[in-house]
Amino acid sequence: MAESAYRLLVWYCVVSLFTLALFGWDKWMAKQDRSRVPEAALLGATLFGGGLGGLVGMYLFRHKTRKMLFRVCVPLFLILQAALLVFAYLR
Repeated sequence: MAESAYRLLVWYCVVSLFTLALFGWDKWMAKQDRSRVPEAALLGATLFGGGLGGLVGMYLFRHKTRKMLFRVCVPLFLILQAALLVFAYLR
């Protein structure tokens, strides 16, 4: 595997775990009726490498699944990240 693809894969794994935890934290805070994680932070973490973690978090925690913005953007970000990883691998 190309070194750049390997680094990108490691980045995606780390950020996806963080994003998954962020979705879980936001869901827990919602149930506690406490201060929430801003939607921009959830989408930002998803955009910058957490596509898989965001998608898993949405359905694992049943969180933000009714919001059209999340239903469209999170899978789109995941597809873009996968395409970037393939491009880095082939390069």
